Amino acid sequence: MRLGIDLDGVVANFILGWMTRYNVEFGTHLTEDLVDRWDAAADLTHFPDMSDFWAWAGAAGGGPTVFRHLTTYPGSLRTLNELAADHDIVILSMKPDWAASDTFAWIAEQHIPTREVHLVRHKWKVQCDLYLDDSPYALPDLVANRPDAIVCRYVRPWNDPVPGTVDIHDWAEFCSFVKEEECEWSQSA
Repeated sequence: MRLGIDLDGVVANFILGWMTRYNVEFGTHLTEDLVDRWDAAADLTHFPDMSDFWAWAGAAGGGPTVFRHLTTYPGSLRTLNELAADHDIVILSMKPDWAASDTFAWIAEQHIPTREVHLVRHKWKVQCDLYLDDSPYALPDLVANRPDAIVCRYVRPWNDPVPGTVDIHDWAEFCSFVKEEECEWSQSA
């Protein structure tokens, strides 16, 4: 199967990444548990809106962007490597143009087992058999535009249930789910 896997909020801990940098630069003590909605950074930082937040995240004083030094979520790399033995891992991520080179470098440094990476606004345009995402915007689009695919919602505080998705709470659950679907998929193929 082709597994369409989102990066930020699913494989990469974007919240911890930007908060760590922000805390160092501005002497604050933000923690991940403060994030309960998609664009929470505008409320938690001194930036008046998300466009100012993204300008800071990308500029980094001329250095790497905030996407360059993220940590992975527990179990993500192990699970992706296990699933890559039998499936194609397709990375699908919504990134601004300025984040592309740091994203590709991060994927390489983390040894993400993929040969296919798409930095796209509309993830549904990339055909996959199963998708895993946390975006409250991408999930309904995937359900609406890929009715024959399985769409999994990685449950996070910033997303609500989406009709037509399967809720996934951690990487172990995702691995088990894919293996169950693999049996059904191979029987129908």
